[in-house]
Amino acid sequence: VQLQASGGGLVQTGPSLRLSCAANLRTFRSSAMAWFRQAPGNEREFVAAVGGNAISTLYADSVKGRFIISRDNADKKVYLQMNNLKPEDTAVYYCAARTYSDISKASDTYYRWGQGTLVTVSS
Repeated sequence: VQLQASGGGLVQTGPSLRLSCAANLRTFRSSAMAWFRQAPGNEREFVAAVGGNAISTLYADSVKGRFIISRDNADKKVYLQMNNLKPEDTAVYYCAARTYSDISKASDTYYRWGQGTLVTVSS
């Protein structure tokens, strides 16, 4: 498994969760990484991305100010700190790797996907 996501669970509105994605990729340092999510009945949507330099970040408007994406290039991991969770954040969250180090919201530019981890936020 090249991308392994974990950390999902069932929480009530308000608490935080941190998702982790362990990457078994030789090119990890040069790959932008992102989190996408897909709620039941909805299309997959972009959540956040971080560049290979671990400095550049990009967020969807719906999570800006609540979620923080980060990466540890030494451990080959990507994290998504999710604060002030809302019921509309309920979805399966996927981590993805891009061929290039610059970030993008476009899902079709990510070539490797993890299996997803379910986050359920109850009201």
